[in-house]
Amino acid sequence: MFAEVIVDIKTSQVDKVFDYFALENTKVGHRVMVPFGNRTIEGYVIGLKETTAYPIEKVKKISRILDEEPLILPEMLELSDYMIKNNHLKRVDTLRLFLPSGIRKEKVKPLLKEYVYVLDFEKDEARKKLRANSKKQLEMLDYIEPNNSYLKSDLNKKFGSLAVDKFVEMGFFEVKTERVLRNPQTKQKEDKTVELNDAQKDILEKVKEPATHLIFGVTGSGKTEIYMHSIKRCLDEGKNAIMLVPEIGLTPQVVSLFKARFGSIVAILHSGLSMGERFDEWQRIYSGEARIVVGARSAIFAPLKNIGIIIIDEEHDDSYRSESNPRFYTHDIAKFRAHYNNCPLVLGSATPNIDTYYRAKNGEYRLHTLLKRANNKEMPKVEVVDMRQEMLAGNNNMFSRRLQMDLNDCIKANNQAMLFCNRRGFASYMICKSCGWVAKCDDCDATLVYHKEDDLLKCHFCSRRYKTITNCPKCDSKYIKMGVLGTERVADELKKLFPGVKVLRMDFDTTQNKSSHANILEEFANTKPCILVGTQMIAKGHDFPNVTLVGIVDADMSLHYSDFRSAERTFDLLTQVAGRAGRAEKIGKIVLQTYMPKHYVYRFMANYDYKSFFEREINVREVSKFPPFAYIVRVLFSGENLEDVQVATAHALNEFNLLCEDNKDILYCRAMKSPVSKIQNKYRYQILLRLTNFGFTNLIDKVYNICDKYQKQGVSVFVEINPNNLS
Repeated sequence: MFAEVIVDIKTSQVDKVFDYFALENTKVGHRVMVPFGNRTIEGYVIGLKETTAYPIEKVKKISRILDEEPLILPEMLELSDYMIKNNHLKRVDTLRLFLPSGIRKEKVKPLLKEYVYVLDFEKDEARKKLRANSKKQLEMLDYIEPNNSYLKSDLNKKFGSLAVDKFVEMGFFEVKTERVLRNPQTKQKEDKTVELNDAQKDILEKVKEPATHLIFGVTGSGKTEIYMHSIKRCLDEGKNAIMLVPEIGLTPQVVSLFKARFGSIVAILHSGLSMGERFDEWQRIYSGEARIVVGARSAIFAPLKNIGIIIIDEEHDDSYRSESNPRFYTHDIAKFRAHYNNCPLVLGSATPNIDTYYRAKNGEYRLHTLLKRANNKEMPKVEVVDMRQEMLAGNNNMFSRRLQMDLNDCIKANNQAMLFCNRRGFASYMICKSCGWVAKCDDCDATLVYHKEDDLLKCHFCSRRYKTITNCPKCDSKYIKMGVLGTERVADELKKLFPGVKVLRMDFDTTQNKSSHANILEEFANTKPCILVGTQMIAKGHDFPNVTLVGIVDADMSLHYSDFRSAERTFDLLTQVAGRAGRAEKIGKIVLQTYMPKHYVYRFMANYDYKSFFEREINVREVSKFPPFAYIVRVLFSGENLEDVQVATAHALNEFNLLCEDNKDILYCRAMKSPVSKIQNKYRYQILLRLTNFGFTNLIDKVYNICDKYQKQGVSVFVEINPNNLS
């Protein structure tokens, strides 16, 4: 018997199947060690066969099998085939997605600890056997209880290892080595049983059908309860569930909610876990101990068997699209797994992706609508403030007079407020007013952001840090101006305006530690009055009953990107953040500050009118042939040698132009510098293609084949389909 093995080496030259003599108990999906060249490396068995095309004398034998049972499920091997075909990925890159890094190359071992089991004995009889001057032993005798167990290291620390060993010798203790699971810590929540309203019950009944469902429901409409009731039904049927959320910051809250309802059968998977925690959670899922998986994008690859439902909450979020190798779209993977398991895929959002809603409107997905909040409360009123008028009135503050008054009222009423500013740092750039010099990163084509707390200039692309400047290095001028505000500056100003009021900040800079997200949100939930300032981390999923005011400091920020999705992203973000107010009994209000008050995005958003926004947006895209009426293909070339990158781009462009000559399905083809032309000392050029839907199906393989020719040492070539951004 021969085994088809993929070796775990990340180079295109060896991304192919190698034949080895199989060991007696070799199974498809096994991890194995195999001789490769002059070394022994890890590999994955993807097939077994009776014959080989290679000369027998050249075929080597598998050295050993690493696991008792195959860790890569048959479903995942089929998923690997699907991803290779549809995403043009290397086989080894797909297989790595299915295993936590701690398992690969055996970086993490099961955590073993020694436990002391106290045997059944009479304390008075035991005391007679101890010497009167054995102080620690006598103290331990008073401390322990028969038939209980204790961690041996704790008893050693408290009473000394000699005392513990003596009790083992005397037959009072039995020591056992047991595996301990490294469980991610989550805050405990009390489960509140919620009775579904008629609209929720109707949707609950409909989403049990194996199909792709879109629940389009306003913020606070009770989508989460529908998810949880659907999962409960799956569990009752003996099936399992995957629940995805977009942000790591949301995961601990959702896990707490799910653990309160379902207990220890809930597992968590996301990139914020330690290697050991991810290893143990993955093992719990694989063994069947955990039946519900909650997590971010990577949780879609959980080794869960017999899946009864897959749910993607906030389905519109950009984070569901992987922008680094291996590139994939979570929705596509979820559709494959739902089809494989013949189960429903449920997408939920208050602001669905335009493409998703278009598919639902056309009948490709099943559309379910919730137009009211679950508690029947009105949506919070949105007041649009024209910041141009504020300037004319002499108010040069970042906060309008309306927002300051409402913040004051909110604080006096002992309530909470959330202020949204989708840019971190204190100031987005520093510029010399005399000569126009702008502080930029040496390694990236990017302006440096000033962070007051650290008194440093930071690059948000490569994380390099620079000392803050007081004089222009070009003309020595002292007139240095700080650019557009960020969350740090907003929080700083609030502390001056409202001394004594707790101001918390939640952005990438304040959530570097493992438990930062949960700690900030817990402190906010337990503090009144309080103001939480944050980026889009605070915009989605959070449910705080005492938030009565949401301030949007600079609504125009995301409108200025030269991207066909800029209006959609702005509408999504603002609607989501507005939904954080007035979610319980207290009435909520939104203050939206803008320099473009008549923009259609704000008109539709202020009325929570997604349908009208969709109709306008879909008409524009149909006329201009943007997704979902076409595909945008971005081919990104990068490398440390500028000339090599330019040459590769030019040669590839020539081939694409030849492809264009007789093909009307290519609507656009152009090469250019990437908007961020250098990151981490790598120069970046790109070719943009726009293909009709029919043309994409017929041409994408040709695009990949052209790109493969220029994927060589020193130049990386990546193909992205409908990328999140073109920077």
